[in-house]
Amino acid sequence: HTHCGIKHVKPLAVAPPGERVLVLHTAPPRNFAETLPTEMSVRIFGELDAASLCSAARTCRLWHQIIEQSEQLWRKQCLMVRAICQREVDSDRRHGLSWKVILVRNYIRSLVKKDWLIGRFSHVRSADELSGRKLTPLDAETWGEILQAELDR
Repeated sequence: HTHCGIKHVKPLAVAPPGERVLVLHTAPPRNFAETLPTEMSVRIFGELDAASLCSAARTCRLWHQIIEQSEQLWRKQCLMVRAICQREVDSDRRHGLSWKVILVRNYIRSLVKKDWLIGRFSHVRSADELSGRKLTPLDAETWGEILQAELDR
């Protein structure tokens, strides 16, 4: 029987008649986060991209807890998104949103905006060519940036 990582086993020692000896063994760690300090786990998780970080958070409760509680991890991801969506990220920070919320709000937007800005959709002739692609609403200022990039090409 296991509880909180402690395994209860039948005694190996000989006990006086009518008495039992309880021997406790700690369960071996199942992953690095159980043995390393939280700061080290955060550094390891910091090597992941946003999608992998979200997947890792669904792996087990401990990983979820470490990832969810680390503003440092979410901040790093947001700064990468900010390279494309600076105005949006800065506005969200001014409104006091957490790094994680900012990432959730702007991640897909940054991917879509980046594709438009690099000209991935420059030669699209109809909406049918965009079917199956992730799209998200973009504000007037963003469309202005995209149109300017198209004019500059």
